[in-house]
Amino acid sequence: MNHPRVTPTAALLLTVPPVLWACNAVLGRMIADMASPMTLNLVRWCLAFALLLPLAGSVLRPGSPLWPSWRRFTGLSLLSIGGYNALLYLALNTSSAINVTLVGSITPVWMLLIGRVFFGAAISRRQWLGAAMSILGVMLVMSRGELDVLLNVRLVPGDFYILLASAAWAYYSWMLGHPTTEPASIRTNWSAFLMGQVAFGLVWSALFAGAEWGLGWGRLHLSWTLAGMLLFIAVGPALLAYRAWGAGVARTGPSVAGFFINLIPLFTAVLSGLFLGEVPHLYHALAFVLIAGGIVVSSRR
Repeated sequence: MNHPRVTPTAALLLTVPPVLWACNAVLGRMIADMASPMTLNLVRWCLAFALLLPLAGSVLRPGSPLWPSWRRFTGLSLLSIGGYNALLYLALNTSSAINVTLVGSITPVWMLLIGRVFFGAAISRRQWLGAAMSILGVMLVMSRGELDVLLNVRLVPGDFYILLASAAWAYYSWMLGHPTTEPASIRTNWSAFLMGQVAFGLVWSALFAGAEWGLGWGRLHLSWTLAGMLLFIAVGPALLAYRAWGAGVARTGPSVAGFFINLIPLFTAVLSGLFLGEVPHLYHALAFVLIAGGIVVSSRR
């Protein structure tokens, strides 16, 4: 199987999102006591929506070519903005930032399986080998580096949430790279394309946040610290990361791009050590070796 060539530009585009999403994981952990997961996700995307309005507000007007493609954008927004991000913040309430991102490194496996089952994509031996290395890395961190723990593993809720979130993100990435019917005026305009996702995503986010408050689980303790963190999350992990990820997937395809997700644990470990006191252990380092090896093996021709 011939893979699209990973150019330096494509590699840069696919490396920027993991850096920003690592920041998102660390900040999400830091402000978990200030805002409940669904509420945090809703506020984040409300800010992103406001920032996008000057760039792509016209795409929301009546008669816009966005509306005939409402089914596609409903699905994209549910998988990414409404689903993946909400599940990530939910996971961070019961698990550490390092563990959440390391368990999330199973994303390339989801990428291969979903591509094969739903999009008819072939899978090379190198990709299977890279996926196997990623799985070993995930098992290593979940076992805390001890075989007895692996044999008697007890997953915390956050681990299940991030596994589900990873599957949603994999399907979302395949939808990005799959031929679509939306007009070129939207598909080739990053701000309009993202605005379509955010607009529909706000509906999902509001529904989930409303359910959270209805169940009595909602919380939002406003402060200047929270406001600053939310603004950063809206600009970086939301707008800039989504823009770079979409451009990177277009250049390499979902299967290859998915392995760059595994860079998130590397950056998260460094940031967590600096800001959360979650110092990485030896088993984290071994997991990094497996993850990095999986990227190299899977992305080579």
